[in-house]
Amino acid sequence: MKKIFTVAIIGCGSRGRGAYGKSMFARKDEFKIVSLCDINQRILEIAKNTFEVEDSNCFTDSELFFEKKRADVLVLATQDRDHVSMCVKALSLGYDVLLEKPISPIESELYELLEAQKKYGGKVIVCHVLRYAPAFVKIKQIIDSGVIGKIVTIDWTEQVAYWHQAHSFVRGNWRNDQETSPMIMQKCCHDLDMLQHYANSKCESVYSVGDLAFFNRENQPEGAADRCQDCKYINTCPYSAELVYVKQFVDIGSVTGWPFDVVDLTRPITVESLRKAYQSNQYGRCVFACDNNVVDNQTVFIKFENGIKANLVMTGFTGYAGRKVTIHGTLGEIEMDENRDMLKLSVYGEEKDVYDVRKSEALSIKDIIQSSSKDEFGHGGGDEMLVRDFYKALTEEGDAETTLAKSIESHLMALASEKSRKTGEKIRVHK
Repeated sequence: MKKIFTVAIIGCGSRGRGAYGKSMFARKDEFKIVSLCDINQRILEIAKNTFEVEDSNCFTDSELFFEKKRADVLVLATQDRDHVSMCVKALSLGYDVLLEKPISPIESELYELLEAQKKYGGKVIVCHVLRYAPAFVKIKQIIDSGVIGKIVTIDWTEQVAYWHQAHSFVRGNWRNDQETSPMIMQKCCHDLDMLQHYANSKCESVYSVGDLAFFNRENQPEGAADRCQDCKYINTCPYSAELVYVKQFVDIGSVTGWPFDVVDLTRPITVESLRKAYQSNQYGRCVFACDNNVVDNQTVFIKFENGIKANLVMTGFTGYAGRKVTIHGTLGEIEMDENRDMLKLSVYGEEKDVYDVRKSEALSIKDIIQSSSKDEFGHGGGDEMLVRDFYKALTEEGDAETTLAKSIESHLMALASEKSRKTGEKIRVHK
């Protein structure tokens, strides 16, 4: 029989509960969720009912939760600034940890956690889920095959999407870098991790530019109110909470999932409950009248130690979410557009479309994206595959792609990028 690992979750929001928790709950022959902790009683109640956890094993006080070890493994999905201190406690208690990214926006804490892991010996797998997503795995396979020759440059665009920018980084929990992380780390440590993964090299230096160009008081329309429900632009502003949440909820057929289950903690969610929720919480604020300070656009120019160059563009001003990637090699190039369901290999001197994932039985991005809309596969299948590989790592059947040691490089790149953005200087990543 397969070993079933008991699971505790601290931070029962859209990632801890909605992504990893749900995936683990579905894998009943591998995981059993037995304990929960969240500072929000209503969120805790939703998770308790979802995962059928006893009241006596549910906590709103993290200190009480950490008084003893409550399971074999811990899913740690709290706010960024809490990750390291809680992970060190977890390791000291003997947990193996699935740690939501980013690890920490504080450089010294990255090494503190690495030392704690060496001291206590537990596994720490970081949730850099793109390394597990089938489309991104396929790109790595193509690179390693040698068919495009030596990589020279990589162009990478992270399309945040206008409404996601407003939801998460203007109104939402990751709007202020003093409370969480710089946006280049919070949103793009995935992307930096994949760039480093594909380059197969440490980063030598970065140069970055970017700012908060739009979501501030000076761009608030004349006569606009500070809350959407009071505003004359409620039915015309693309960032209106009525349009971003209620209209979108209706347009997709009232499918419950992110971001609606973050805005509205009522179950089941209805049009009426969703509207009532945004009218009384942070998600109904005017996007030009929030306490946000993270950038809405940033570009990072990257040089790796092996000579590969990369250009990362993060922008909140796109109609659709998803990444656009072009990897330029000496013998061919790889193109991917998540939104267009396209992954293409072009080998120089041969037919243009040598490989098209849409025609491949081995991988259908379209199927994955359609499943994602049903809340079955997040991050192009990466969330599910991460949980699968986490189990393999726990049973020592294989090494996880995103160990703590492997994941630190992307964080150093993000911190250097933010320093470069603020100082206007090129920054060496390793001193």
